[in-house]
Amino acid sequence: MRDTSPAVRGELTITPPHRELLDQILDKWSLAVLNELCERPSRFNDLRRAIPAVTQKSLTATLRRLERNGIIQRELLSSRPIAVEYRITPLGKTLRHPVDVLLGWAETYMPDIDNARARFDAESELA
Repeated sequence: MRDTSPAVRGELTITPPHRELLDQILDKWSLAVLNELCERPSRFNDLRRAIPAVTQKSLTATLRRLERNGIIQRELLSSRPIAVEYRITPLGKTLRHPVDVLLGWAETYMPDIDNARARFDAESELA
């Protein structure tokens, strides 16, 4: 019997768990945090300085989501006062290629997207 599941037919199927995960790891703050942690492990305040637009509350929530999904790990450092360092996990490192592909796509097609936006906005003003 032939398998006719959407994945076998080449259809794009985004289930609620997929959507939730993608929302959690591809939002603006997660991408900024991952960009920083791909370079080196960082403490919370280092991340705050590297991403000045993020609030403490948003950064805390982002770090917790990424940790929960196994993308980053939190390590307590034995220092006084106790410090926490965040680092990307091997699973998190696997995101680098797909994100680079998406960014490459955006770079390639940004002029087309800008043109489509301009046409849409011009038509919207006429309506």
